[in-house]
Order: sequence, then C-alpha cells, then structure tokens
Amino acid sequence: MGFRGKKIRLLLASTAFTLAAPFVTYAEGPSGSVSYTTFGTPGLIEMPSALSAPDAELATTISYFSGSQRNTITFQLTPRLSGSFRYSAIDPFDVATGEGTYDRSFDLRYRFLDEGRYRPAMAVGLQDFIGTGIYSGEYLVATKTITPRLQVTAGLGWGRYGSYNGFSNPLGVLGDKFKTRPSGFTQTGGTLESAKWFRGDAAFFGGITYQATDRLILKAEYSSDDFDYDNDPNVRTFNHKSPLNFGLQFKIADGVEAHANYLYGSALGVGVSFILNPKHPTVNGGMGPGPKPVKTRVSGDASDLGWTTQADAPKILRDNMQQELAPQGLQLEALSVRPHSAILHIQNNTYSSSAEAIGRAARVMTRMMPASIETFTIVPTTNGIPASAVVLSRTDLERLEFDPDGAEKMLARARIVDAPSPVDGSYREGLYPQFRWSIKPYLATAYFDPDQPIRADIGVEAEASYTLRPGLILSGSVRKKIIGDLDQSTRVSNSVLPRVRSDAAEYLREGDPSIRNLQMAYYFRPGKDLYGRVTAGYLERMFGGVSGELLWKPVQSPFGVGAEINYVKQRDFDQMLGFQDYSVVTGHLSGYWNLGNGYQAQVDVGRYLAGDTGATFTVDRTFANGWKVGAFATFTNVSFEDFGEGSFDKGLRFTIPLDFFLGTPTRRTLSTTLRPLTRDGGARLNVDGRLFETVTNDQGLDLTQGWDRFWR
Repeated sequence: MGFRGKKIRLLLASTAFTLAAPFVTYAEGPSGSVSYTTFGTPGLIEMPSALSAPDAELATTISYFSGSQRNTITFQLTPRLSGSFRYSAIDPFDVATGEGTYDRSFDLRYRFLDEGRYRPAMAVGLQDFIGTGIYSGEYLVATKTITPRLQVTAGLGWGRYGSYNGFSNPLGVLGDKFKTRPSGFTQTGGTLESAKWFRGDAAFFGGITYQATDRLILKAEYSSDDFDYDNDPNVRTFNHKSPLNFGLQFKIADGVEAHANYLYGSALGVGVSFILNPKHPTVNGGMGPGPKPVKTRVSGDASDLGWTTQADAPKILRDNMQQELAPQGLQLEALSVRPHSAILHIQNNTYSSSAEAIGRAARVMTRMMPASIETFTIVPTTNGIPASAVVLSRTDLERLEFDPDGAEKMLARARIVDAPSPVDGSYREGLYPQFRWSIKPYLATAYFDPDQPIRADIGVEAEASYTLRPGLILSGSVRKKIIGDLDQSTRVSNSVLPRVRSDAAEYLREGDPSIRNLQMAYYFRPGKDLYGRVTAGYLERMFGGVSGELLWKPVQSPFGVGAEINYVKQRDFDQMLGFQDYSVVTGHLSGYWNLGNGYQAQVDVGRYLAGDTGATFTVDRTFANGWKVGAFATFTNVSFEDFGEGSFDKGLRFTIPLDFFLGTPTRRTLSTTLRPLTRDGGARLNVDGRLFETVTNDQGLDLTQGWDRFWR
C-alpha cells in the first residue's frame, strides 16, 4: 500500500473518532478556555498565542489541509506550562521520491508573564524540540485582551516561524552562533534540536480573534511560515500565495469544537478539537448507593461497658459490620475491639478514592460499634497489605457530619500513621480463600507504525484470581481475539539488540488464544515502613520467571525507595507454556518523590531486558478523582544509532478512572501508553502489582488529596 493509501486509512480512523465524539459526554471547561490552532496548541489559526488553557485541560486536535494531517494531544501541565505530542502525515514530502512521511514531534510552551490592565500576557515556546525537526520553530509571543470579545496577538518567531519575510536575528548581538541556523532534519528523530533553538532569521507574526457569539470565534492572522520545507513545486499542489490566513471556530457541543480555515491564499483546511478537563467530571453527582448517616450516641451511653463481658461480642460485631459494609461496596477483612477503641481492616473494591471508602466505613462504625468505643482506626488493605491507618474520633464524626467545612476539619483532627497488621482472631470467618473471576471484552491498540499508524484488536478476556490467604494470590488471564489487525504488521526489526520488544507482531500472530499471565504473588510487610513482593510464573506476554521487590515508604513521607530484581526468560511466540533460549537478570533501584499538588517524580536506575543499563525519568500528575497524566524518557548505554529510529525510549501515559464518565463508583480504570515507537532499548519488565502503585493511594499526600470525598 502506498503512502496515500496509508494516509487515507489514517484519515478514516481519525474521522471515525471525530464522528463518534459528539455522542460522548465531555466536560465543559471553565470560562476562559482557549482556541486551538491547526498544530493543536493554544493560538490563532497556524500561529501561537500567549494564552494558556485552564489548568489540566486536555485537548485532542485533528486538522487537515493540502495533504497534511496533524493529530495533536496538548495537556496544560501547570497553570503556565503546557506540552504537546503531535503525529503528522505529510503527503508528499520527499522531493526525491515523491513519497510522504509520518512525523512525531513534541512541543513545550511557558507563559512567563500574566496579562495586566495595560501589559499583555507573554509566552515562550519550542515547537518540535524533540523530533526530526520538520516542524521545528521557536517563538516569543504576546497577547492582549482589548475587549471581552477581542484579543490581539503579536510575536517574533524563529525556524519555521521565522521563514517568511525574515530578517537578521536580533539575538545576533549575543554571538555569531545565533545568526545562522543548522539546516536539514534528524533522520532517526527523537533527539533534542537544541542546536537550532532561536537561531537563524527571525520574523514577525500576529493576528486577532473575535468572539462573535457564544459559539462562534472568528480569526485572522499574518503567518511567518513560508512552508519552504513543504512547498516544492515538484511534489505538491499547495501554493503559498499570501501570508494571510482566515478562519472560524464553532462550538458543536461542550468540549467539541470544529475549525474551518482559508490558508495562504490557496488552500482550505478543516479540523476538530475534543476538550476535557480531568478536574471536572462529565457526570455531576453519583448514582451509587448513598452513605449511611452517622448515628449520634445518647448522653451517658459511652459509659456502658456491659458488652465487654459477652464472650462472643467480637464475632457478633464482625458479622454485623460486614452486613452493613457490603451494601456500601466494602469488605470487612478484620476487626479487633477494645473497651474504648476498635481497629477495622477493610478491602475497598468499589471507590476510586480511599478517603471516600474510609468515610463510609467510619459512618457504619458509628452505627454498629458499642457506645463506649470512642477511637476508630480504619486500615485500608490492598493485596493483603495494610498500607496506612487512619485514626478518627467518634465525637468528631458526630459533630462534623453536616459542617460546611466538615471534610477539612476531619482531616485536621485525623491521624494517618503506619498500619498495624490484623491480630490473631480478628479476621472474619470464611473470608479466605477468595475466588474471583470475570469475562469481559478488551480493546488493544497500537499506534505510529509507519506502515499503518493505527491498529486495533477486539476480543474477549477471561481473568481469575484465587487468594489463599492474606497476600498470597494466584492469578491468570487468557485472551481470544475476535477481530483486528494488530498481527498484520510486516515490519522486520533491524535491531542490533536482543529483540525483547520489537518482535511484538510475532507474539500477536502466533498467540491467539494466549495466556497473558499466570502467576503466584506473595505480598508482605517485613518491617515498619517496609513492603515486600515476590512474584513467580508467566509474568507478562513476552517474559516469565521470578520477580522480587522491596519498598521503603513511610506513610507521611513524600519520599520512597524501592529495589526490584528479576530473573526472566523470553516466552514462546504462542504465549502458552514454553520458553525461548534468551534469559536475562534485570532490575532497578527506584526513587519516588511526591512533589505536592498531585505531581509525582520517579527515577528508576538499573538494567533493562536487552541487557542495557541506564535510567528512566518519569513525572506524573495525579488528580483527586483518579486521573493520571504522565511522561517518561529512558536513557541507557545504547547509542542513539544502535537504538534506531526514535533515538531513545519515551512517551506519554494516561490512566482514566471509569467513574469519571459513568458516575457510578468503580475502581476500574483505562490505562494506555503512547510511545512514538517501540524499540528494544530501555525496555522494562511489565510485572503486575508493583508495590508503589499498590500502597501509595492509601498513604499520606495521595490519601489526603482526595479527602474532600470523605463525606461523599
């Protein structure tokens, strides 16, 4: 299939998403939401502005004109900083062959000055700063609001933004190196284009936006991009006749905006942006069962200790508590009681927020615990591991249930400490062994294959787990594809490294049905602030073996340190019980740092599956409702040339809680990782149940971040 055929398939896939989007409920962002360019960044039509989207806004933009299709994801990382990932199809591009190309690029933009009464907002940006350099450009831009409906933008650009009516770079006064810009593109892509930044000729650009109605925005701009990379008369019909562009943006529905543009005096362009904000759920309120109200004690009841003389009182209390917790979606694991205190261990299989589960359990305790018990200690457990203990006063619960600032005041009075393990005799009878199973559909996707940028499989997956005792879990899953084309990639890897990931298509072709994983895992607490895990079996679809991990993570500390070591062998392509000859010892020392405000940094240093050594740097932003958006990059002792196309492993990852869209409580999430290209360098074992992800949601800053759901 030629490039045009592949391009049509990409366009059809994007169009299908476009047509389906209006039937999905999107969250309307707060007032002040920006418009997006054909490059998928806040701005005018093709040119950027200095405006920032509302904090945490996530926008996907698909645009097309004259043979170029751009697909961009932009995330407002902080109120001032935004980042974008773009996947573009340019047809044709290569002058020699007349063939097109697929291009992957990353942008960053920082607003360093806020708009004031007289001063404009100002921002600086890098476009295609990691990539081949096809769209490489830098800019300094200012935007001023003239009236509530009219905004004016003016900027100075370099690279592509300095290619039309350019003039000598004013930064040349800082040194001769700024006067010229290196030419050409990086063939392997994925490298920093820092040698080009703010160098070469500069040019002015600008424009206006006018909010004609609540749904319609009109735009006009003067573009400083002359398309000298794209406009060769031998390969395209697009003719750059004018620097003036005109466009309109129409709001179809909340979070869905269409674009139509007349570009460069000769071309028509269209696009659509899908906008949501993880801070704002698409469904207001909840459709699950309401919480039990707090039961207030009658004056004098707290002195009654008659229940303590009843031998079977602890068992009766455990049974009664479980009967009340079950309708709330919680499972009692253990309960120990004393005359004035009680310790409750719960499994939360329902609520994405641990604080919500703790708040509901606390209210049930006010109804079921004897009046003499004043102190409640609630311990959430995951995979048999108690991660923290929340100590609450019953009197505070009685006083603050209907207080306007009740959640904040409860947090101020609560103590979050290291969790005690259940004592003998406190476990609920009949709790273990536990057997769970499910059969559900699955959707598996792959992106950015140059032969076909979007591939997908749809099938059925059966999962089962058997918990023999707390922390000891046998689990497995089997998949059977129904329809799809993930196995149809014909690309043959040219990797000089062991093919630990680049043979993915072989696994897909031969592994249907497939055993995704079949393993025994043991989770335990070896000491204070320590957590342990040992997992053995078929750990993922490509590797099986033994994995061991130890984590040090104090409950209230923003820091954690983990160590993992694995001995694994490569599985047969059919993903049944056999193995290939390749084996490797791999492992990492990991450092975790909660930066506050939902930001989490992680560094993993060690040996990867291909035997290379290096480090992975990750930054995630987690929201109180369970959304997580992150980026990562891995650098090892493998050279960019040996790594191959892409130069090094990098990507974006997203975790989306389903209750964000459904409105019903569930802990189920959708997770995906977007890699520009999958290669063998920097590949890490995909073992389930790593300790930091297992315990962190029930600890310290992560727990308190969602505390506003305590009374929900």
